[in-house]
Amino acid sequence: MRIISGTHKGRRINPPQNITARPTTDFAKEGLFNILNNYIDFEGLKVLDLFCGTGNITFEFASRGATDITCVDDNFQCCDFVKKTISDFKMPQIKVIKSDAFSFLKKTANTFQLIFVDPPYEMELEKFELIPELVFSKDLLLPDGFLIVEHAAKTDFSKHERFSEHRKYGNVNFSVFRNNLR
Repeated sequence: MRIISGTHKGRRINPPQNITARPTTDFAKEGLFNILNNYIDFEGLKVLDLFCGTGNITFEFASRGATDITCVDDNFQCCDFVKKTISDFKMPQIKVIKSDAFSFLKKTANTFQLIFVDPPYEMELEKFELIPELVFSKDLLLPDGFLIVEHAAKTDFSKHERFSEHRKYGNVNFSVFRNNLR
């Protein structure tokens, strides 16, 4: 894994063997950020990265200028690795929270311009569907904000009222939701 663009472009992210997370591929990450470049000014962006795993997406946002990033994972090894990498890369704008993502969504009072969610692909469909419901019912996205959910091909969010678009990069699928669609 590497950081694709920004102040840390080209830096490698090398998680230890004890982390079993499935990081977003560089190919899919590059495609996603190419799309986001058309809609978002990364400078000063407030981001939430749920199921952050290795921090791959978190570090990409930080490298591109996001100034307030919260990443959440319930795995101690993942959180520990992300904290170490934050220190190594000197990215103090990132906060790591060890928590279940659903508990975090239910409890947080913060709002974000962009929420990226990359749960395990094998998660039950009902839990996947709960993610946008929690985000929008709790008003966690700022006006014109984005919710991006990474998922397997079998998951279909197209009937959700805030669904905007679907993108596929190899085996990686992204469903994009917008807060301005009513």
